Amino acid sequence: MIPTLQRPRGPLMIATCGLLVLAACEEPLDFDLRGLGGGFTTAEAAQNATADRPEPDDRGVISYPNYQVAVAKRGDTLQDVATRVGLPVAELASFNGVETDVPLRNGEIIALPRRVSEPSPSTGAIGTGPIQSSSVDVTTLAGNAIDNASPTPIASAPATTPLPQTGQEPIRHRVERGETAFTIARLYQVPAKSLAEWNGLGADFAVREGQYLLIPVARAAAPDRGAAVDNSTTAPGTGTPTPLPPSSAKPLPEDDTANPPAATPDPEKPVADVGQTSAPTQSGEMSLPVPGTIIRDYAKGRNEGIDIQAAPGTAVSAAAGGTVAAITESAEGVPIIVVRHPDNLLTVYANVTDVTVAKGDTVSRGQSIAKLRDTSDTAYVHFEVRDGFDSVNPNPFFE
Repeated sequence: MIPTLQRPRGPLMIATCGLLVLAACEEPLDFDLRGLGGGFTTAEAAQNATADRPEPDDRGVISYPNYQVAVAKRGDTLQDVATRVGLPVAELASFNGVETDVPLRNGEIIALPRRVSEPSPSTGAIGTGPIQSSSVDVTTLAGNAIDNASPTPIASAPATTPLPQTGQEPIRHRVERGETAFTIARLYQVPAKSLAEWNGLGADFAVREGQYLLIPVARAAAPDRGAAVDNSTTAPGTGTPTPLPPSSAKPLPEDDTANPPAATPDPEKPVADVGQTSAPTQSGEMSLPVPGTIIRDYAKGRNEGIDIQAAPGTAVSAAAGGTVAAITESAEGVPIIVVRHPDNLLTVYANVTDVTVAKGDTVSRGQSIAKLRDTSDTAYVHFEVRDGFDSVNPNPFFE
């Protein structure tokens, strides 16, 4: 029997691969392999980085300006949570869409239908009051000092008053029928793992209709997509931006080919004098504490006042006449001034230095009370207007 001869396949395969490589040489060999196997880029992880959930007090309560939640402990039922926070269990059950005797997961979030007493060091919290987006909280800073009219020197201003916790208030999402943890995570563009960690979800990421979830907040502000692209890290295939020539830094020469005569103003129409900057208007109920630019506007729950940029050392003035209700310090030791005005209004001046008034002093509108602190970054004064202890938009007071 004549044996069957088989052509060796190895050389044929090598030759075929060689032809493919030669054919590919006609196109640029710029393969972007970062998408293989999930990719090696960490851009998405960096953009979706979230902060850790704040620690609750001994009752399990986490308090924000607009709502409060309770964190369940291992082995808890809704009755246990209701006992700790002091609310009827039936009210908690109805609000959260869960039975009273259902075992709760460790770390599960229970939304409170109404406010309970605020966390404080006496309840095991690291600070006092709700978690604020700004380090300024008039409720804590002024406190009983507002009712005390006796002048107090700056040096003896209370510095041991527990300060409020600070942080961003997360969105509270109520689960609708058909939603899952993954659809909710995609809706808010947060990692499903972070959503589960913040809300104590199980390994199956199961959620129930009517359940309240806290949406994790970003660890840092997302980069501005409209900002200029860094030339040192350009996307593959886009090329390197061409730098501007040195001459672009100088103005173009004047066009001397045509010199039309200057237009003569109509003598019947007065010409506005724009050579000097007009003084800021004083027609409003209040005036800006510093002459500058508003770099962060009022946003309830995120920024309880406005931030006004000015040069370091600029005099900070009282926005309206009133009485200095309190002078205290932030956690970093930066002075904070609270001035009381008629109609139960308060104004707050933070990020200042060289305070020139004392508690109990009467100040007039425009009177210098401090100076703008010199910081390594943008110098600004944080200014708030409070109706009682509730923040209000300061802008209408300037109109």
